[in-house]
Amino acid sequence: MLTNTSQVLLRNIQFIENQNVLILNHEADALAVELLDAASSVTALALDFNHHQLLAMHTKPNLQGYFGHELPVDAKLQTFDAVVIYFPKAKALAPYLFQLAAKHLSIGGTLIVIGENKGGVKSLAKLLPNYYSTALKRDNARHCLLFVAELIQDAPQLNINDWVSKYQLATPQGEITICNLVGVFSEKRLDQGTELLLSHLPVLSGRVLDFGCGAGVISAAMLKANTSLKIDCIDINAMALKACELTLTANNMTANVYASDGFKQISGQFDGIISNPPFHDGLAATTQIAKDFVKSSANSLSNNGVWQIVANRNLPYADTIAAEFGQVNVPAENNKYKLYFFHK
Repeated sequence: MLTNTSQVLLRNIQFIENQNVLILNHEADALAVELLDAASSVTALALDFNHHQLLAMHTKPNLQGYFGHELPVDAKLQTFDAVVIYFPKAKALAPYLFQLAAKHLSIGGTLIVIGENKGGVKSLAKLLPNYYSTALKRDNARHCLLFVAELIQDAPQLNINDWVSKYQLATPQGEITICNLVGVFSEKRLDQGTELLLSHLPVLSGRVLDFGCGAGVISAAMLKANTSLKIDCIDINAMALKACELTLTANNMTANVYASDGFKQISGQFDGIISNPPFHDGLAATTQIAKDFVKSSANSLSNNGVWQIVANRNLPYADTIAAEFGQVNVPAENNKYKLYFFHK
């Protein structure tokens, strides 16, 4: 089933006929496969690992799918006739995607931007850099807009460091340097949930999992407290994973940073699992994700292992934790968050 934005793009398939097409920030569907009915070739770059996994199930001639904040080394210099951008939910990410698209277009190449009306795509004209022509609205359907523009001059060289916000952050474990990238959550002060978590951080040793690592705040704080920890930092967001790598480097720290769909790409047992899980209150889908996370955590925790998370107090964690761990410990809470702890 195609998303609304993909359906609108498909009904404007004339813009990519006989073209070599690059899709940036694609959604959770197989539109790239459908476009092969008209395009000469399709290359898709997902910034969400789950979206990449969905497309990876399809193998077709002239179809390439990648995950990351940019194309891999062997494709970095590749150019395309047309680049499609799915307008990002994090509006701050849009300018980065525009410059990334320009890197892979020749002068005269076509830029197609598709997005939901409520998602900020209406402001495209103000956001699009001057190395593109004025974006023209070509379709308005299914609560989505489709714009087309042309690359009219060379764009500046793309350097990921130009998109980094670097700042010092005080944590209970000491001051750390954070390197955040556009589109990644990481306030310039410690958010309330992470502050509660780090203020009651248990003694950790051995191998530790930071589930939903984001820009690496929790991992950097844990390594600040104990440099001997072997930490796995996982996330589904490519920009978050890159930001985490940059944060660790800035603090002269090392960890194993990689993408994982839940626990599917994780192997082995952990002596500690620490997380401010990336689940949002009010989304029905997060309930099952939360349950899966707790169940997988229980299976991946070694004997004498420590499990601790912070979560919005309205999320239904208690029953699931009790069912999987046999007990629920809440060592600290405030008016918005609860800390859940288990020692195996």
